[in-house]
Amino acid sequence: MNYSFEYIDIILLAMIAGFIFLRLRGILGKKTSHEENIGADFSQDFVPKKEEFKKIDETSFDDKAKTDFLKGAKIAYETIVTSLSSGNLKNIKSLLDKKVLADFNEAIKDRKNKGLISETTFIGINSADIKNYNQKNNMFEVTVDFVSEIISCVKDNEKKLVSGDPEKIKKVYDTWKFAREIKSLNPNWMLIDTQV
Repeated sequence: MNYSFEYIDIILLAMIAGFIFLRLRGILGKKTSHEENIGADFSQDFVPKKEEFKKIDETSFDDKAKTDFLKGAKIAYETIVTSLSSGNLKNIKSLLDKKVLADFNEAIKDRKNKGLISETTFIGINSADIKNYNQKNNMFEVTVDFVSEIISCVKDNEKKLVSGDPEKIKKVYDTWKFAREIKSLNPNWMLIDTQV
């Protein structure tokens, strides 16, 4: 038996490993005792600025605050509509008042009990306008009129159409009320009513 090929294989693999090691050392470098302690300096150079929290009330709800609020309200509207349609409220619980969450859970439960499946495609929001805003006790409430475009239909377990049209875009007019505690450090608003 001739074992010379096994020795050649071992030598060839050792040469490849050595080549890879040298290339990595050339690219990554080697540690010497002359490095600075970067970790200690880094945290001092980049200390994040804490944003000043602005309490909300009727006097501080200016044009910029309204614009910022509407931007967030549009995102919340789309997220809530699509989550309700899919039957998954887990990700939006923090956006909903307890009463609204209970109503949404009841609607989803009712839909499941009847064996219905909701299919919704959110096209976009045409407009979102602040209808009114006011302060009630320690809550600041903002009512918003939404006009959106949605494709929506409801099907049964056998995929037969029960209501709606899976190919027709319809305009939806909603008036929702959002609220936030005046003295709360949490900047998030909660949906407190969809039947305004």
